[in-house]
Amino acid sequence: MPCFSDPGFSAHPGAPGRSGSRRGLDPSRLLVVEHTLANGLNVRLLPEPGLPTITYYTFFKVGSRNERPGITGISHLFEHMMFNGSARFGPKEFDRLLEARGGTSNAYTSSDVTAYYEDFDRDALELVVDLESDRMRALTIDDECLKREREVVKEERRYRVDNDLGGMMDELLDATAFVAHSYHWPVVGWMGDLDAITKAQCIEYFRAYYAPNNAVMVLVGDLEPEPTLRLIEEHYHSIPAGPPLPGVVQAEPEQHGERYVKIRHAAQAPALALAYKAVEARHADAAALDLVQTVLSIGEGARLSRVLVRKKEVATSALAYFDWRIDPSTFKVSLELPPEGDPARALQALDEEVVKLQTGPLPAAELERAKNLLRGQTLRALATHNGKAHALGEHEVLHGSWRALFQTLERYEQVTADDVRAAARRYLVPERRSVVELVPVGEAVSER
Repeated sequence: MPCFSDPGFSAHPGAPGRSGSRRGLDPSRLLVVEHTLANGLNVRLLPEPGLPTITYYTFFKVGSRNERPGITGISHLFEHMMFNGSARFGPKEFDRLLEARGGTSNAYTSSDVTAYYEDFDRDALELVVDLESDRMRALTIDDECLKREREVVKEERRYRVDNDLGGMMDELLDATAFVAHSYHWPVVGWMGDLDAITKAQCIEYFRAYYAPNNAVMVLVGDLEPEPTLRLIEEHYHSIPAGPPLPGVVQAEPEQHGERYVKIRHAAQAPALALAYKAVEARHADAAALDLVQTVLSIGEGARLSRVLVRKKEVATSALAYFDWRIDPSTFKVSLELPPEGDPARALQALDEEVVKLQTGPLPAAELERAKNLLRGQTLRALATHNGKAHALGEHEVLHGSWRALFQTLERYEQVTADDVRAAARRYLVPERRSVVELVPVGEAVSER
């Protein structure tokens, strides 16, 4: 059951839906403190007294979407390089000092954002601000560091893509679905580009995209806003803003027909991966597509599992997922087939279920189930300091403001059965999709 007792996330009556009045998230009761430094650094603080811990996120608005041919993978490369020393702290000192105070750190890179975060005891706040500000101001970028982290990233690419069937198919799917937009290449980058990236390119990229005016900082936990802001100002104010950044060109042409690619590789069974051209996270249809995904794929009662896997047995697993991205994204479907499975039959079964969703009834109970699943997923993500900080930052970057988080449940509640059918009709059509079929040949690769 959802818990509404967390300080800052207060319950209030939501808009009535088929199930009556729901309780949502009330932004007027959320004590988020907003501040922007003179150099453009956006700071969001959420005080939550109680457990003496803090989560500290820094979101840089850069990902593979901001790259170009020749330097693909550089955003992910920086995720690794950011832990290799700065002006006042040597290589690996960041984690050593943080762990000595009982804290942990991690990071991730996506197509749209690179995020770094720490979870720690509140008494370590000054140390973390010192560590984070120093690497934003003066990250060590030298030949030795680049060589070392380049090899780490290349090995990660081998592990996650070159020697992984799912990663291999997904990379080819994006490269097929997008022909002009930078979503065409993978976050991990092409191997040839990883080999070719130079120190000079890294320095240029860092100065442009790791500048304070391209960052959002979110702190959630047992903190006092005024002294925390003074601490942040003291450590970050002297970091200069970066230059104006080039926009991402929206040059992706309209797709007018299905693109079908076959990949032949050692495998135990065939598989299918599909991507339908969809919309960006801020689009009015995004909430309906989240419901389409849930109706088709989430939970044991989802249509694809119920029909394709258990009833018709044309697939051993069936997943659908809609990517939230800054620019128009894709609605993906992944089908794993039995060893002797027929891809054409599986694809036909998928199309039949999509047509049923587009034209047939969507019972009130099924729509309610989907809304409840999304509601539960949204609320569970807010159960921890880390979850709240991530959700606030994610909405700040993808939706333009942290306040969009508090419209999420309302948007889901307002989606009707007609909206779900309309979204399925608008986007889940063969002429808007790309398909990658895995054809097993030779001996199967060993999945890690």
